Amino acid sequence: MKILLLGCGGQVGWELQRALAPLGELLALGHAGAEGLCGDFCDPAGLRATVDAVAPDVIVNAAAHTAVDKAESEPDLARRINAEAVGVLAEAAARHQAWLVHYSTDYVFDGSGTRPWQEDDATGPLSVYGRTKLEGEQAIRASGCAHLIFRTSWVYAARGGNFAKTMLRLAGERERLAVIADQIGAPTGADLIADVTAHALRAALSRPELGGTYHLVASGETSWHTYAGFVFDTARALGKDLKVAEVAPISTADYPTPATRPLNSRLDTGKLQHTFGLHLPHWQQGVARMLHEIL
Repeated sequence: MKILLLGCGGQVGWELQRALAPLGELLALGHAGAEGLCGDFCDPAGLRATVDAVAPDVIVNAAAHTAVDKAESEPDLARRINAEAVGVLAEAAARHQAWLVHYSTDYVFDGSGTRPWQEDDATGPLSVYGRTKLEGEQAIRASGCAHLIFRTSWVYAARGGNFAKTMLRLAGERERLAVIADQIGAPTGADLIADVTAHALRAALSRPELGGTYHLVASGETSWHTYAGFVFDTARALGKDLKVAEVAPISTADYPTPATRPLNSRLDTGKLQHTFGLHLPHWQQGVARMLHEIL
């Protein structure tokens, strides 16, 4: 089996290189591509030609425009990467009778209520990022290609920047921090996303009826404020000296940003766990592991 991985340099893409390797011959491309091959999502013709040249059995797309606030000022670029390029990949996958694995987001929902979102709930994105990611999902379904779409949220990894690293840096510089307490979700490790992807893909390849859209996040829920507190407690337990003495809870309204964030980012993972027989660990387990790795 031949697997084409796009966006291999990102947090999820980096972990996918490890998780997908046992499944088949893996060709991993970043933005720069490789000799004669294109990984640039602003070059739809190049992407189409790359799929035609590689003729993969599986295309895994880990590339996206994820700068949520920046997308508000560059909607055309966000749409080109998150929607139009994804449509090109979906059409190419259908033409080659290949599977397409794609990652989406809790931002396709409006963040209302307190109930975890299920896969068939009505969408209502609040931002350019959310709207373009939803358009990408729709393009995949419209193409008719065999696919797995995983919606996830609050993604972090030991490699690259993340919320925990930012909080630790600030906690080493300031005595008081203010962190948003009314946005609720589940911090989810890129390693968990990659491992679940490999398990689900292996099952779906032998049972095509398992294709579709799934929610993929760690178990449990928290706010950014509580998440920060866990990071600080764990760091101190590991011997990290922090200057911060107070972490004040604030509301989203107290910290305006160009893009509107959903307050309720809870995602119901029951369908994923039941369909593929998987257990999703609690968010604290993954965050603690990441902190042990970076500290």
